[in-house]
Formats: sequence, C-alpha cells, structure tokens
Amino acid sequence: MKNLSKVLFVFSFSLLLISCGGVGKKEFDGEVVISGKLSHMPEGKIVLSALNDEMSATIAEIIPSSNGKFEYKLTLEGPGFYMLNLMDKKEVRLALYDEDVELIYDFSDEGSLVLKGSQDSQYMLQIEALMKEYEESINGLNNEYFEAMSARDQDKIRDIQLRAMNLESDLGEKVKELVGNMNGSFAALAALPMINPKKDFQFMDELVTKMNQKYPGFKTVQNLMVQLDEMRALSVGQVAPEISLPDPSGKIVNLSDLRGKYVLIDFWAAWCRPCREENPNVVRLYNQYKDKGFEVFGVSLDRTHEAWVKAIEDDHLTWTHVSDLKYFNSVAAATYQINAIPATYMLDPEGKIIAKDLRGPSLENKLKELFD
Repeated sequence: MKNLSKVLFVFSFSLLLISCGGVGKKEFDGEVVISGKLSHMPEGKIVLSALNDEMSATIAEIIPSSNGKFEYKLTLEGPGFYMLNLMDKKEVRLALYDEDVELIYDFSDEGSLVLKGSQDSQYMLQIEALMKEYEESINGLNNEYFEAMSARDQDKIRDIQLRAMNLESDLGEKVKELVGNMNGSFAALAALPMINPKKDFQFMDELVTKMNQKYPGFKTVQNLMVQLDEMRALSVGQVAPEISLPDPSGKIVNLSDLRGKYVLIDFWAAWCRPCREENPNVVRLYNQYKDKGFEVFGVSLDRTHEAWVKAIEDDHLTWTHVSDLKYFNSVAAATYQINAIPATYMLDPEGKIIAKDLRGPSLENKLKELFD
C-alpha cells in the first residue's frame, strides 16, 4: 500500500549552498582532485565511494593529516556520482567530472559545510535543500494523516490528500525550474527521484535524451533510458494496454469492451485498507457520473475469490470487476507496472491514457473537468 509520501529517495545529509570559487573548470583529462580541510576532527578516516544505481563501491580510504587537511586524486572515465563519508559523522554527495572540488567542514557545526569548485557538486546542494524542504512538509502531513485515519475523519483525510498532492505538484514545478537552471549539468539526474514519472514522463524523457547526447556512454543515463522505454507504453497519450481477465462469475471481460466511455482502471484489493477507505469516494462519484459516460474497471489483486466478492458486496461496488486472483503476480499488474495499490489510470473514450493515480479530490476534480 502506498505511503502518503511519494518520496523515492532521501538524502541523509544537510549542505550549505555557496557560490563557486577558487577551483577552476578544465578540459576533462580523466583526473579530478578532491581536497579539503576538516576542523574539530574526530578520530577515523574519510571513505570515498562511487554511487551506481543505488549501490556503492568503496574507492579509497583517506587519512587526513593532523591539521585536518587531505587530498586525493581520483581517476575517472566520465561523469559520476560519489560519496565522501567523513569519519562516519557526515556524508557528502558529489557530482564529479571536469572540475576539482575542495571541501571545508567543522565537525562542531553541522551547517558549516562549504564546497568550492565543481559546479556539478554545488548543484547537488541545491537539490538537497529542495528535498529537505519537501521532506519536512510531507512528514508533517504524514503525522496528520495517520491521526485522521485513526479517527476515521474522512473530511480531514481528503483535505490532507489534497494538500499532499499540491505539495507534490509544487515540488515537481520547483524541480523542473531548478533543472532548467543547471546549464545541462548531469547533476540534474539526481533530482529526478523528486519527479513523478507518471505525471512528468515527457519532461524526464526529454532530459534524459539530452543527457545521452551530451554524455554518451554514461551508464546512469543508459540505465534511465531503458527504464523510460519500459514506461513509455504507459505514458499519457498512449492507448492503454488490453486487460482480459475473468469477472466474479468466471466470464472473461476485456478493458476494450468499455470503449466509448471515460474509464477509470482501479487497481485495488480487499486486503488493502487505503483502497477500501477510498471506495466510498469512488462509489459517490460513480453514481454521480455513470449516466454521463463514466465507468470504473476494477482490477483486484486479491488471492481468494471469497474475499474479493465479499469486499465488492460490502463496499457496494456496482461497476465492472475482474481478477486472476494472483496478488501482485497478476498479469494486469505486470502489464501496468503496479507495485503498490491503490493505483489508477484514467482513459478517454478512445482508450488513451489521460491521467494517472487519481483518487480523492484529484479524481473528483478530473471528473468535474470532463463532465461539468
């Protein structure tokens, strides 16, 4: 089941954004110098790691001098993301390519970090600041959400859902603005986890395509291109893939049978609490708009026929239902890349995807837009 927060990753450090100075840009020669000065330094070592697809590989262990100074020459084949672990007390993420970087940090002051050089790494600081701002806001909403869930305050739940969606939408716009000011830096790739690929697929696709042209052979970009290709068939504007599954009576029903109507594909299950709590909202909207051309195509990820049918009856779900009772191994779940529920796709009368993950206020607003 989906958490209210859709954060895909969280940086574990807090950085201070400063202007570039002191270390210049150069032609890429396969070598970057990482240097720095540490104050109030505890015992230990600096560990430099390469970050690849959420994995890390230790490159070097650096022992600073007694006065806290250190320097390491890193040989690289192209742009890449790296992590400096400072004595297990501080982690600093770097984006390195054609500029040296200098780090200054006082262990007695968490906010004292300064980076000089490596404009790509300084862009990482801006990404971190934006993520931290969003994380603080969404954590507050999460607390409110669980309180409202415990109290079963549906009005409060809907209000929180709307505020969360507005936060996510605002974050997406801020990320796109930030990336647009990065002058084509590959560091922009680190901001993509803050973008909802279901809503901003085209933006991500265009960015990664440009990165592939500017940094040919960059493995991170190549992996992203593969992922985006897999998502392309489910992007807005594409005809939704066919679903052909049995209904509760065993009869095979096709999604394409509903062409001519606006269709909400609703992936849910009897065991999914957020799904069940959303059902009254869908029932209300279905009854309001079904005579205007709105239909729901419920795809259950249940395991047993009994639980599935009982939930349909208990929640008064009078629309079309199908399931192969294979949980997340469902053919439909695989086709639509469903790894958490509730999840929805909205189709136009021609069967094209026009929106994704609509529920609560966002579903109501979309239906008003379509029919009112």
